[in-house]
Amino acid sequence: MSTASNPPGLVVLAVDDEKDGMEALAERLNNNRFVRRVIQAFDATGALRILSGDDHELAARRDSGRPIVDAVFSDLKMPGLTGMEMAKVLTGFKPSPVLIFVTGHGEGEQAVEAFELGAVDFIPKPCDQSRMDRAIQRVLSKLRGDGLTGESPSAVEPSDDEVIPVELAGTTKLIPRSSVRWVEAQGDYARLFTSEGSHLVRIPLAQLEERWEKAGFVRIHRSYLVPVSLITELQLGGNGYHVIIGNGERTLPVSRRHTRELKDRITRRGAM
Repeated sequence: MSTASNPPGLVVLAVDDEKDGMEALAERLNNNRFVRRVIQAFDATGALRILSGDDHELAARRDSGRPIVDAVFSDLKMPGLTGMEMAKVLTGFKPSPVLIFVTGHGEGEQAVEAFELGAVDFIPKPCDQSRMDRAIQRVLSKLRGDGLTGESPSAVEPSDDEVIPVELAGTTKLIPRSSVRWVEAQGDYARLFTSEGSHLVRIPLAQLEERWEKAGFVRIHRSYLVPVSLITELQLGGNGYHVIIGNGERTLPVSRRHTRELKDRITRRGAM
């Protein structure tokens, strides 16, 4: 497609069944300088109809092999088809749009499930402009990583700190990846350790390892994932190698199979 028929800027679909919610969502999206067009749908069924319809620009994007829209910003709880059910349908689109949920109170369990479906962010209601702008940065980072956008990295402020939703006393708390000191496997779950405590999430350690590798996290043991930047010492003892996290705050074992890779990562990153 030519530049004229494919102008720069994001095309996003906003989905919310409440008028006030839609107005706030569309306003925040339109105020972001990277967003060119906001398409509105007032339920999930209508959103899917738009994505499979005959809108000229969307049809051209579909024919060119691009995502029909760059991103979908959707409420979770809607009458009829829910936002979660819509997300499962969107995973079948090839390529699929980037998914962001706009969540209210008491939706933490669904937010965790949506993260497993590939959602890149969860924006709590009501959403302010700075929070929306950070979500847009995650959309751009995701699209660049998939090779689906022409955005120049220099044109985008560096803000690719993924968040992980956790359920606490019936509310959803968003844990920034940058606050995670280490991760420990617990069956099919993972426990995230931060300076403020720990949080159990329904995500396998192997999945976090794959998602966070480019952010500097490295597997040191079948049970542990750590950011290389926080390793201050690699020591050899009677039971093999272990690492020191931070200023002696934690000692973690390093398995034999992961030792060579860890040494290579430390050398490349100049972490020690």
